[in-house]
Amino acid sequence: MYESFFGLACEPFSVAPDPRFLYLSKQHRDALGYLNYGLRRAGGFVLLTGEIGAGKTTVWRAFLEQLPPRLDVAYVVNPKMSVQALLKRLCESLQVELPADPDRPGAETDLIDALHGHLLLTHAQGRRTLVVVDEAQALALPVLEQLRLLTNLVTNEDKLVQVLLIGQPELRQLLEHPEMAPVAQRIVARFHLQTLSRDETEAYLVHRLTVAGLTGPLPFEDEAIRRIHRLCRGTPRRINVLCDRALTLAAERGQHRVDRALVEEAASQVFDLPGLRRLSPQQAMRWLGGGAAAVLAVFALTRLLPPWQAAPAAAASASTPALSPSPAQVSPPRPAASVAVLAQAATVASSPPDLQPHEPQAEAADSLGAQVFTQHLAEAQAWERLAQRWNLTLTPTADPCAKLPSQGLRCHSSLGGLGPVRLLDRPGWLLLTAPDGRSTRVLLEGLQGDQARLGLADGRTLTVPLLKIAPWWQGEFHTLWRSPPGYGGEGVLAAEGPSGRWLAEQLARLDGGPAQDNAEGLARRIRAFQMAQGLQTDGLPGPLTLMRLNHATGLVEPTLNDGAAR
Repeated sequence: MYESFFGLACEPFSVAPDPRFLYLSKQHRDALGYLNYGLRRAGGFVLLTGEIGAGKTTVWRAFLEQLPPRLDVAYVVNPKMSVQALLKRLCESLQVELPADPDRPGAETDLIDALHGHLLLTHAQGRRTLVVVDEAQALALPVLEQLRLLTNLVTNEDKLVQVLLIGQPELRQLLEHPEMAPVAQRIVARFHLQTLSRDETEAYLVHRLTVAGLTGPLPFEDEAIRRIHRLCRGTPRRINVLCDRALTLAAERGQHRVDRALVEEAASQVFDLPGLRRLSPQQAMRWLGGGAAAVLAVFALTRLLPPWQAAPAAAASASTPALSPSPAQVSPPRPAASVAVLAQAATVASSPPDLQPHEPQAEAADSLGAQVFTQHLAEAQAWERLAQRWNLTLTPTADPCAKLPSQGLRCHSSLGGLGPVRLLDRPGWLLLTAPDGRSTRVLLEGLQGDQARLGLADGRTLTVPLLKIAPWWQGEFHTLWRSPPGYGGEGVLAAEGPSGRWLAEQLARLDGGPAQDNAEGLARRIRAFQMAQGLQTDGLPGPLTLMRLNHATGLVEPTLNDGAAR
């Protein structure tokens, strides 16, 4: 790895959505402004579109952190579903009691009635509801129409539901369909994310390398940056892939500066297939040899297994190298093998006979799914089980988070994948969704390397590789934290009065500064703390900053190492 060669503390160009590397360009900030404007309209549809890798997830994660506390969010992560599955998913997410048999034909009316009653009740309590649909370009027209009908649910003054659609440019084309005119007319705010400009590309590189610990000059020459921008067309995800490979090549050759030629060579290895012409003969032979081996391996598997078992067995063999996997260590077979799976299949095919794929592996994968998805843990139950890790017992209630502040705890939700989970280092619960639309919640009780310890609804615990649950988890993480004196839940802690004194005292234990400070001094010290912790350096003591401050000062809270208070 090149981190030590360039004096970095961690990998700067991972494609994982790590919040430490959150970079908001001007247009990303503009997108946030449009989303907040649309939210204030309290009705209709808000539209966020952009090319693959343009940063839609980045904007959504930042938007989620800014949502007001009295907003209920239903997040739809599997848009390829029927109308009935959509309504059932919304009911589950909003903790609406389902009809006796929500899966029977014609149950849509019962589900809509249940949703309507719930929305009227929450509206009377001063709460609002936002439905968020990711990858919305995959929505079927009847499902989009049903979302429009949900926005028809109103009181005399207010709409009860607002919908945020996030998708690729095809979503805009979908909404231009004549049948979608009623939906298009209800869009109150829309924003299309463009790719980064050349200057923004350079700022993006500087930001990520700085967060990763770079203290010296930028390792990319100006001409190399211009070439990176042109080759990646300003798309952040492509920039990450190219720069990661370029720095790897530079470290292998002992070069502390990446020039245009090195960028060209890196691009030939990670982008389009015609780039093979720029590989060395030895590299080309290795690539072709690996490709041939993969093809032969897949051919052999399809000849040895019946047609209905060939594809699942190939996928299973590539994902699990163990001799006798347990039910908690395998994932459901996927319908088709990717390029990565084909390449790994070559290794499996050349391994000893006792490591060859076999039929019980698929049965074990089904067993893991059965253990997880045949049980249902409601959201209120998940919060109650989680509170036990803080040595609290909650009485059953529809909104446990409303009771927790009186006991010094707050609920917190994030949408960023494994990065925030490792950063916060505390137990929480995850929402898992199966390919057929079934969903459940599991407690994340421990995390060691790539192994997760999960608590199921029946009280049992499974230890499984993270890769096995990745296809079912869309990055949502829900946890608890101890709030400091004076925290009112508005999103940030006041920098004056008793809360300001508390902040100054906690920071003084870490930076040796004064135990009392003015607002300007506190903001400067908070920014320094945020930089050291890999957080967004806004100088505001929000939940993430306060959680890391609790952790840094040794406040007694549960961790993912022990799952209980230390």
